[in-house]
Amino acid sequence: MVRSFYTYIRDAWKNPDSTYVDDLRWERLQAWRREPAVIKIDRPTRLDRARALGYKAKQGIILVRAKIRRGARRKSRWQRGRKSKNMAVNKITPGKSLQRIAEERAARRYPNMEVLNSYWVAEDGKQKWFEIILVDPAHPVIKSDRNLKFILTGGNRVFRGKTSAGKKGRGMRHKGTGTEKIRPSLRANSNKGK
Repeated sequence: MVRSFYTYIRDAWKNPDSTYVDDLRWERLQAWRREPAVIKIDRPTRLDRARALGYKAKQGIILVRAKIRRGARRKSRWQRGRKSKNMAVNKITPGKSLQRIAEERAARRYPNMEVLNSYWVAEDGKQKWFEIILVDPAHPVIKSDRNLKFILTGGNRVFRGKTSAGKKGRGMRHKGTGTEKIRPSLRANSNKGK
């Protein structure tokens, strides 16, 4: 069986600590830490993942690397009389994944673009990095592309939870028994009986 070039890249990224990816990570992260939170890049770090999620090297499509701080929310501690148990300082987490938050920040940075998808590239003790594929819906090349034509309708995909990470966070990966209160949305179902 003949294996494609993308297969070898995918196998290397399955266990990044034990392949050539780990050797590159040291230099990459040193440079990436000094970069801004959202930066446009020329080519994908993980070509196989980018292509699988819809990336094409053509006009109207750009790639952005977003850096986001790891962990829960940072909340200031009460200085007056309370039991530490009742201070509500720890375990204050956002309702979205860090990947969704990174996608939304990239969408705000490039307001004329739509987020197609994103994927993880690196992390250290403080931060995570995601690469986000952005598409220009007004570009004639995108308008004539039958695979990307769907992005012309709707708008604000990332803020409506329509990306892959957004669908996962909304529980849309599952169908059938046990998912009755997920569709069309959690908010719509909570108001049905009222």
